[in-house]
Amino acid sequence: YMLVVNASNAEKDLVWLNAVNSGQYLIDREHPDIEIEGPAIIRDLKDPSSGEDQRVDLALQGPNSLAILQSLTDDEKLRAKLARIRRTEFIETGLAGMELIVSRTGYTGEDIAYELYLHPNDAPRMWNLLLEKGEDYGIKPAGLGARDSTRTEAGLPLHGHDLAGPYNISPIEAGFGSYVKFHKPYFIGRKALLEKEATRSMEILRFRMNERGVRMAKLGDLVVDKRGKYIGRVTSCALDTEGFQVGLAYVDKKYNREGTQIGIIPLPHDKVPPTKPVEELTLGDKMLLHEGATVLTRFPVEEESP
Repeated sequence: YMLVVNASNAEKDLVWLNAVNSGQYLIDREHPDIEIEGPAIIRDLKDPSSGEDQRVDLALQGPNSLAILQSLTDDEKLRAKLARIRRTEFIETGLAGMELIVSRTGYTGEDIAYELYLHPNDAPRMWNLLLEKGEDYGIKPAGLGARDSTRTEAGLPLHGHDLAGPYNISPIEAGFGSYVKFHKPYFIGRKALLEKEATRSMEILRFRMNERGVRMAKLGDLVVDKRGKYIGRVTSCALDTEGFQVGLAYVDKKYNREGTQIGIIPLPHDKVPPTKPVEELTLGDKMLLHEGATVLTRFPVEEESP
């Protein structure tokens, strides 16, 4: 197995895996007899100790990404092999003199999208080669902020925001219940998830602001229904290509229906400002008002427009 983990969680993920692998810790307090079947070899492929097996990840995303990949070789068989990679599949191959794993995956929501896992010594050469070969296809380098906007628009969760985080959002609440296999007799956390699922009333929805130019929503901002009743919190938000905010929010699940009108209250300084009694209000006092938003499908199903 090769795990590609959230970068900010990489250290604690590795600590947890090593702790379980050591056999020195209880996996389940209620079933102390449950143990790993045998120790695994765990390596950090970003660490120089992995030698020739070291790997870093370059993402090539978008409708022209296959054509750009194919432009790196004149071998027609390899071009065809790249085209046959289905979504979530991968191949191990040589490309432009570099050995790499090519997977049709990514964190941008694109249908045609690849991640390239290669040795860090080859990464600069691959980066420059992609920019050179991709120039005619309109390739652009993109950083974390751009990637975050695409994943938000696509409804993909970020750990600490739309998954786990301050609201302890489960994978099921985040919209990925199909990845939780309750038919398995045991996995770590199974009982806790079943108990939460039996009583849960919240889940992640995707929304778009109804107007441009409103204050940017952020993690923790209030979500209300059309009558102003509190129903949840914003978890992520970004601007789409039309200048509208598209975001994710953790709310009462009965409001997660496409077309439902909701409101977002962008809070100043992450807190609700004190409200004066009505008789003490003076002209110019600021009041909390919500910005109108519309609930979208949980994940994009086709080209969406404001």
